Amino acid sequence: MPQSRFRAIEGTRDYYGKEGDRFDRVIGFAADLFRKYGYARLRTPIFENPELFARSIGRATDIVEKEMYTFTPGSDSVTLRPEGTAGAVRAYLQHGMDKTGGLVKFWYEGPMFRRERPQKGRQRQFHQIGVEAIGSPDPLLDAEIISLGLRYYEYAGVPGAGLRLNSIGCPREECRPAYRRLLHEAVRPDIEKFCPNCRSRIDRNILRLFDCKVPGCRELARNLPKSHEHLCPECSGHFDAVCEAVRALGGAFTIDSSLVRGLDYYTKTVFEYTHDALGSQNAIGGGGRYDGLVEELGGNPTPGAGFALGIERILIAMETAGGCACACPLQVFGVAMGGSARRAMAGMLARFRAAGFSADMDYGERSFKAQLRLANRRGAMCCLILGGNELERGEILVKNMADGGGQETVALADCLGNVRKLLPC
Repeated sequence: MPQSRFRAIEGTRDYYGKEGDRFDRVIGFAADLFRKYGYARLRTPIFENPELFARSIGRATDIVEKEMYTFTPGSDSVTLRPEGTAGAVRAYLQHGMDKTGGLVKFWYEGPMFRRERPQKGRQRQFHQIGVEAIGSPDPLLDAEIISLGLRYYEYAGVPGAGLRLNSIGCPREECRPAYRRLLHEAVRPDIEKFCPNCRSRIDRNILRLFDCKVPGCRELARNLPKSHEHLCPECSGHFDAVCEAVRALGGAFTIDSSLVRGLDYYTKTVFEYTHDALGSQNAIGGGGRYDGLVEELGGNPTPGAGFALGIERILIAMETAGGCACACPLQVFGVAMGGSARRAMAGMLARFRAAGFSADMDYGERSFKAQLRLANRRGAMCCLILGGNELERGEILVKNMADGGGQETVALADCLGNVRKLLPC
């Protein structure tokens, strides 16, 4: 049999069938839940000006230095977005939302792109769901966002999500700059033990030491001074308030001093969601506060916070949990024999769909037995069986596939009402 030589590019993948349905359900859960928290849908382009990411994420990060896909198709360079926050803040400023006053809340979903080594739960084209709340410094907002992520995992059927919290302080001289100086002194005796990549970043952004995946570097970093123990009074009070509010909202967490996240725009609160289904690289989402990002991109000083959840990683966790996010089973399958019956069945299924049922039929003119086998493979809860004779009599056979095959002949006009009693809509 001929076979195409074309394959998906490494680090990308196709979603179809049940997995495609689960993917859509993951997004559907977000749309439903985030709306209840007051977040409006935001869609931004998948490519932006490269400088947007260099200024927001940080020039000394792995993402900007190694992982961005940047092209120059004409005279202008464009970068496929590696994350969603920078584009959201750009849109916030470009469309004057900073002039309205008050808190602006977005949610988004879509593909992101990073040139990474593909591995479990990590692709070069990956997908994220995220929220951004711009306009308030309140630690209660941090707590709401953190608890919203935990609530999402519960809502989507992903039990066992963990939460790690930290604070990396603010740009005040007595806060993060003082902590960086402390780190420089602490690493000096062991500087040659760090990997070349870490050594190159010590002077540019020493916090990146905590982001290194090399085991030896991680072990060295574990003994360094802890950021949340060297905060200015304001950041210390903010972090205490965030922890207290998260506890009050029912969230269990671990304070992790090595957590700095991989993006330079973060200030104060940073957090990460984890799940054992991912193994050692167990992050399934994360976020934090970015009080300086709006100003960095040309706006007035404006606080903000948000998170991003990895859809691929959510799907892995769901599968481990028993497929909790599988698509709803097909409720109604139409089995029809003969051209007139097929046309009548198509019209009937349209009415079922309008009434809120999931419904489908065979479009390959299979035999009666083959159509029933197809209904079984599709997991149909109910079959509607219609042939020429039944059509002439104005009748249809309703077969309950869920209770061992009980069936009843009803009038065509009563079919929808009969199935509505049989199945949940």
